[in-house]
Amino acid sequence: MSAADRNYWDRYYRLQKGTRDYPAPDPILFEYVPPHVEPRVHRALDLGCGYGQNALWIASQGYITDAIDISRVALAVAQVRAARQKISGVNLLPADVDEYTLQTDRYDVAVVMRFIKRGLLPELRASVRPGGRVIYMSYNTQHLHHDPDYDPEQLFRLGELVGYFADWRILYSANNNGVSQLVAVKPE
Repeated sequence: MSAADRNYWDRYYRLQKGTRDYPAPDPILFEYVPPHVEPRVHRALDLGCGYGQNALWIASQGYITDAIDISRVALAVAQVRAARQKISGVNLLPADVDEYTLQTDRYDVAVVMRFIKRGLLPELRASVRPGGRVIYMSYNTQHLHHDPDYDPEQLFRLGELVGYFADWRILYSANNNGVSQLVAVKPE
């Protein structure tokens, strides 16, 4: 785990902690996280989960959810929130995604919000079970109109995100207001 990265994100979340309310889950999840219809264990991944609001919501829907983030400060906030809401089934994993290995065919739902690591996309695709889905949302190059100092390497080009999943069934794809969104189902 990169100590510099962890220190940066711990500092970021420490500064944010007292200045804002606990964030709500991203609304795209309400429409695209499927309900349980089979009597088997359903697993989910929230990669770069931050405060874990998405992971906690998904776990509250009955999924065993792995929530991975480099910041122990953010994960501690998520742990307190999970205890307050009596949410079980969430595994809060402090890890640098550069060093974490995702298991193949493990997840029914994989969520990535406001995080780009292009080199991880093949591993993310492989971690989803056939018939499972990826729900991905992050900034694109139009975001530079709102924040010209944003690192362009951390922005998707228009159409780039959907291109990574072109061989999957696309349920939803949009590029609006500097944000790219995608919901794609892995072929069975």
